[in-house]
Amino acid sequence: MDVLKVSSKSKPNSVAGALANSFKDKRAVEIQAVGAGALNQAIKSIAIARGYVAPTGKDLICIPAFSDIQIDGEERTAIKLIVETR
Repeated sequence: MDVLKVSSKSKPNSVAGALANSFKDKRAVEIQAVGAGALNQAIKSIAIARGYVAPTGKDLICIPAFSDIQIDGEERTAIKLIVETR
C-alpha cells in the first residue's frame, strides 16, 4: 500500500492528483497527517480526488485511524487515513 505524507503546507490539488494516480494500480492508499493543518489538507485532497476518479466509476471511502510514528527521534501520534475504492 502506498503511503502519502501530508503536511499543512501540502497543496490539496497536488496530493489529490497523486492519490488519483495511485488508484490506477492500487486498491488502497494510506495518507499520514500530523496536526490539524495537515489533516485539513488531507481531507480536502480526498474530496478533490473523489471528483478525479468519479468518471471512471470509482467511489472513494476513507477509514480514519491513529498511528504512532517517529519524527526526529520523537514519537508522535499521526492520523492515518486509509482511502479505498469501491
